[in-house]
Amino acid sequence: MDNLPYLEPLNQQQRDAVLHYGNPLLILAGAGSGKTRVITTKIAYLIREKDIDNRSILAVAFTNKAAAEMTERAKLIDDRAAYAMLRTFHSFGAWFLRRNGALAGLDSNFLIYDDGDMLSLLSTVMKDVPKSEVKRTAHNISRAKDYFLSPDDPALAVIDSSEKFRTLYALYEERLKHTGNVDFGDLIKKPVEILRGEPEIAERIRKRFSVIMVDEYQDANVAQFELLKALSGKGTYICVVGDDDQSIYRFRGAEVKNILEFPNKFSGTDIIRLEGNYRSTEPILQAASSVVAFNKGRLGKNLYAMHGAAGCAKQPLLVFLQTQEDEVSFCVNLIEGSKFSDWAILYRTNAQSLGFETVLTRKGIPYRVLGSLKFYEREEIKDALALLSFLVNPHDEIAFRRIVNKPARALGTVTVNRIIDESIRQGENIFITAQNITGQLSAKAKKGMETFLAVIKNCRAELENPKKKETLAKCVNKIINDSGIAEYHKENDEISANQRLENIQELVNAASLYSGTLKGLLEFLEHIELDRSREDSNVKDSANSVSLLTFHNAKGLEFKKVIMTGLEQGIFPREDKKNEDLEEERRLFYVGATRAMEELYLSSCAQRRMYGRSMYVAPSLFLREIDKSCIRLTGRVPAGFCQREQRILDDDYNYPDEVYDD
Repeated sequence: MDNLPYLEPLNQQQRDAVLHYGNPLLILAGAGSGKTRVITTKIAYLIREKDIDNRSILAVAFTNKAAAEMTERAKLIDDRAAYAMLRTFHSFGAWFLRRNGALAGLDSNFLIYDDGDMLSLLSTVMKDVPKSEVKRTAHNISRAKDYFLSPDDPALAVIDSSEKFRTLYALYEERLKHTGNVDFGDLIKKPVEILRGEPEIAERIRKRFSVIMVDEYQDANVAQFELLKALSGKGTYICVVGDDDQSIYRFRGAEVKNILEFPNKFSGTDIIRLEGNYRSTEPILQAASSVVAFNKGRLGKNLYAMHGAAGCAKQPLLVFLQTQEDEVSFCVNLIEGSKFSDWAILYRTNAQSLGFETVLTRKGIPYRVLGSLKFYEREEIKDALALLSFLVNPHDEIAFRRIVNKPARALGTVTVNRIIDESIRQGENIFITAQNITGQLSAKAKKGMETFLAVIKNCRAELENPKKKETLAKCVNKIINDSGIAEYHKENDEISANQRLENIQELVNAASLYSGTLKGLLEFLEHIELDRSREDSNVKDSANSVSLLTFHNAKGLEFKKVIMTGLEQGIFPREDKKNEDLEEERRLFYVGATRAMEELYLSSCAQRRMYGRSMYVAPSLFLREIDKSCIRLTGRVPAGFCQREQRILDDDYNYPDEVYDD
């Protein structure tokens, strides 16, 4: 078997994984270890050499793109692989229910409700309650289904312990059943219920699929694990591929325990580790592995580089900087004059992108923000800037329309149009016209308008007070909170509330660089507008752009050169991360580091602007865990950071003296 031509590109561990057959198999595939090649080759191998009927192979991926890629690559070895079933979990669930859904009271022509449909249906159950509460309940119902929990399940308390939630969940299920449709959670949950309750169906499906393979198994949730268990019988060859060190989606329901406990759940499991890394250099792998090794919840593996001698590769550089402005300068100085598309700047939260976006734009360096909107395109930032714009210029019709009824103040379109039309007719600014018309409004609208105008008036008075010496951050923070915009975004989208509030807070932090005066606000808004106009004109070569992205969005990607930023306690890891959550943060660090192919840089600041003022912060716990023998240090190394304090400068780069002055 070892002489098969299509096995020649594989290393020994990969071959062992491809040739394995019989007992359940867990392939622990380290970052960059060629797992897709192994899966696709294994599919072809089972068809060609083991005479497995191609239609009896079920391979599950987590995205349609991954499933399509697996199919195409397997077909290159054997055309018959095209007839194996390669799907996502949800796609397989839909396929199963189209054929067997009648056993769960479903017509084969059922529709699949998305998040919006789910909200609409739940709103018929939760009448006269805030939209934010409906969203929160919908989110918790989805989480319950991810954990395979029904309304009457005692364990439902881990999602929401209230009886009210149980009742709402049960009522939602009744209404959903009445529609004859399913939501995404049902695509996994209902097939399991059918397979458990109908032995004949289960036996037929198990005979149909004698081979089951699952990619990215570390991302599976509890319900998906239950589906895998329900599909597998005594004669099923089951093979899962994943990396316990890259399980970073717990907030989506992924459970690292699924992969850690696989050998216990499937008796006789063999484990094959893919440890040869085809992406990164040896020093990068050593640095990443030395940190994740501190996790207790892992099966363990030792990655090694498949190309390049360790002595020839550049060690990762850890730089200690004074401020986040220094951090941005450090990153831009590294990138200038090189091929921009080689570079990725990683950060823990989307809000951290602002500084990088601003300076890259001013330097004329093209960039792209992966997985999220650019900072000034985010709704909450547009709302905050509209408030500030109207504060400066009460003639600003666009800003007034955007924020006068956000949050809702009973000021509809008719009223808003009336105020604007009257202000134009009278030649007055909108603020004065609104004051004059307020007495003519309904009681509810009058109260809403008076509240809005009071916020604008009070903030304007603070800016015009010559005795005030605070920075602009205080005013920006005040108008955002007093206007209700912050609370609006917190309640309107509770799922992403923290991220939205962090973005708003980053705008407040940026304002701290300006004086708390009307002039300071004008300068702040002018700089923002100039940055946005430069940004619009700086898109000539999108293919050759620096990539800006969070650590979560970096998974599955690779770049020649990676800069991991914001490595401080409270930023990465967050202060609230303990035990299992802290271990996931550590895995996130590992994922970020192993995106780098050739060069890795890590930055930590002594001061960072938080809550509108500059605060001292400590280096990230993860930096103290790195094996110091495989990294270089530069900048002001904190006392006690390593056993022998020293500064190792890299002569290959010209760092600015003002940033690295000892």
